[in-house]
Amino acid sequence: MTGPILFDDRYDEPDQLRDQLRRILRHRVLITLGILLGVLGGLALSVQRAHTYTATSEVLVRSTTDPFGAIGVSADNQISMSTEQRIAASAAVVLRAARILERPADQATALGSALRVTNPMKSQVLRFEFTDDNPERAARGANAFAEAYLDDRESRNAATVQRTTRGLQQQIAVLNQRLALGQVEATAKTAVQQQLYNLQKRVLDIKSRDTDGGDVVRKASAPTLPAGPGLRTMLALGLGCGLLLGIVLAWARSALDNRVRSVAEVQSALRAPVLGILPSDDGGDDALLTVGRTSSPRTEAYRALAFRLRQNAGPAGQSRVLVVAPRQSGEAEEVGANLGAALADDGGDVLLVDTAPDTSGLATRLPLMPYEAPTLEEAFLPAGSVLVDTHVDGRFAFASSGTGRRRGVTAEPDMSTVVVSGPFLTHADALAVAQRVDGVLVVARLDRTRRDDLRQMQELIGCSGGRLLGAVLDTGRPRRRMKALRRRPRFGSSAHADTTSMELPAQDGTLSISHR
Repeated sequence: MTGPILFDDRYDEPDQLRDQLRRILRHRVLITLGILLGVLGGLALSVQRAHTYTATSEVLVRSTTDPFGAIGVSADNQISMSTEQRIAASAAVVLRAARILERPADQATALGSALRVTNPMKSQVLRFEFTDDNPERAARGANAFAEAYLDDRESRNAATVQRTTRGLQQQIAVLNQRLALGQVEATAKTAVQQQLYNLQKRVLDIKSRDTDGGDVVRKASAPTLPAGPGLRTMLALGLGCGLLLGIVLAWARSALDNRVRSVAEVQSALRAPVLGILPSDDGGDDALLTVGRTSSPRTEAYRALAFRLRQNAGPAGQSRVLVVAPRQSGEAEEVGANLGAALADDGGDVLLVDTAPDTSGLATRLPLMPYEAPTLEEAFLPAGSVLVDTHVDGRFAFASSGTGRRRGVTAEPDMSTVVVSGPFLTHADALAVAQRVDGVLVVARLDRTRRDDLRQMQELIGCSGGRLLGAVLDTGRPRRRMKALRRRPRFGSSAHADTTSMELPAQDGTLSISHR
């Protein structure tokens, strides 16, 4: 037998980035939802900040923060701007600003929350930004905080002057007392007087220095526009953030999705090639059998699938194929019936065998010819089978446990056999049938069949010694047709459902399958 023919589709790309992008774009609803949330968030933020105004004032901090004893120290090292930034937002400055604005002390905390103090890089400037819902009040608040900071800094400098001069005055008083009492020797009197002179000069130098904290280099004025970005900027920002959120949600959904989405995923999970893709046939009717009756892309897909199976069958031409789905028997029944008709369309003899229990409705949905008046052609049918009324060149027979017959079914030596059973993972006899056929054809539904189910089928078929031919990927069918396929009426009475025997054709005998 020749090797299986691989079937590729447009999703088979060597570039993994493109494949990942396609998986993400499948979840367009999540991407749209993310964009919508981002735009709504930007709009809400823009509306919230539409009536908020921010005024700014700037203060140049002088480099004489500690001029006492700072000889030989550069001006840049005399001020710690990070310290001054924290002092400008301290509770003491906030209380001073509240008094300037004539606000009660209990509102100081609210004033502090509306203030933002920053220090531009490589500068000795403090920037006071005050936010309020009224532009005039925002300007008054920024100016009040700048004034309060300068007052606080001046008071700190004045306190430093007082502490330093107080200590120097005490030293001067001690030296004057020693000179007045004659406690200084004549040889050391000149040195003491020189020391006294230096201390007095130091006191005069300290008191003569300017203790102002700095200068206001920018006075706040009432802003004309609301604070923050405008409506267009916020909408654009929300659009970008929403798009990013949607992509992340789509990627997470794609990573967690267990359903097959492409040919590559089916082949990876089943470790077998995809032999055919069944397109959606929206123009078809509710009939199960389409080959020989209608001309549509789905019918041509069945003929192409039959051609690939004949290529894999080898020179003998005889093949026994089990068509089965993981958990939905209706899909496998449609594929099995149309595959049998497509195999018979080239003039060969095909037997379709249904090994499912009596609850199967496949016999009721096929156009079977009656038993009462057998023709000459029917006389050569396999025992226990009946012809299917379809417009194909070859003979297409059907046999199942639901036809009302209890005898075995044995195919002719040159007849191909297509076997249909119940869902593989829920039907106990499906695995036993898989061991006695030439190959198993798995029917997978795009966007519905789970990858875990395909992996489990591959393991069970491999462990049992069966041969996995490949898969058929069904891209979908109309809702009305799906409902018709899912209707599985009970065939026969309850008395017939107790024990049913079914025999499958084998190379040199028959295999009996019983349902209890």
